[in-house]
Amino acid sequence: MEFLTEFPTMGRTDLRDLKKAIDAGFREFSRSYGEGLEDFFHPLLKFMVWFEKLLVNTPWPIVLLVISALVWLGSRSWKMVTGTLACFLVIGYLDMWEDTMATLAIVSVATLLCVAVGLPIGILMARSNRAQTIITPILDVMQTIPSFVYLIPVVMLLGIGKVPGLIAVCIYAIPPMVRLTNLGIRLVDREVLEAATAFGADYRQKLFGVQIPLALPNIFAGVNQTIMMALSMVVIASMIGVAGLGVPVLRAVSNQYLALGLMNGLAIVALAIIFDRVSQTFGRRLQAHRNEGAGE
Repeated sequence: MEFLTEFPTMGRTDLRDLKKAIDAGFREFSRSYGEGLEDFFHPLLKFMVWFEKLLVNTPWPIVLLVISALVWLGSRSWKMVTGTLACFLVIGYLDMWEDTMATLAIVSVATLLCVAVGLPIGILMARSNRAQTIITPILDVMQTIPSFVYLIPVVMLLGIGKVPGLIAVCIYAIPPMVRLTNLGIRLVDREVLEAATAFGADYRQKLFGVQIPLALPNIFAGVNQTIMMALSMVVIASMIGVAGLGVPVLRAVSNQYLALGLMNGLAIVALAIIFDRVSQTFGRRLQAHRNEGAGE
């Protein structure tokens, strides 16, 4: 208590005034620009609703066929395809199909957004040490700050719904994409770049013809981690109106429904394992192809 009494009362008053000023400023900002931000994100909301309805309303055999084809293209493993089919059949049998499709929709859209935004930022960091110095602390904050903290401004600006949940998921999931893209490009052998320069390649040709293809294993490792982190946010995003497997898990926690929480939690784990194995296998195939090309 003596430690607290050392601070002057005037300093505490100034701190309270600062907090009130920040709150008042953010409320004014949300009132002035909240509607404009909602209009800006409206096309994204329409796309999310359309994609979720597409997955939910498409007959399950067609969905299983498409998922099996994607798993085969990524892993080239019949064991992986069989395991995936078994997981989704069990999910359907346990009446979790619609929630699983909603979760697939938000994770897919969040991953696409993270790749679309994170890839250029990672390239910028690889190109400029100054950009890396500026962006790295921001990524550190995004990864370490509790997810409930940045839910507050997102909800204050956009309210409850799918778009705020998607933004929260992207904030949490995008750092690995940025970091591993930057790392992958920086790890490209300088001798390879010098050879490309000797053949008259400009920066764009070196970037898209040499650096990004050689960095693809690292980039797909970033995609893998982004998907895993997006799935880990499913339950938290359900607190602000995002449909999916997180909703019954949250309901189970609130009402102590052990069976409901366990089944939906295991469904999330099954999705995570499928995404993880397929993306890792695809990354290893890219790495093997890169090594074969280097050997030739």
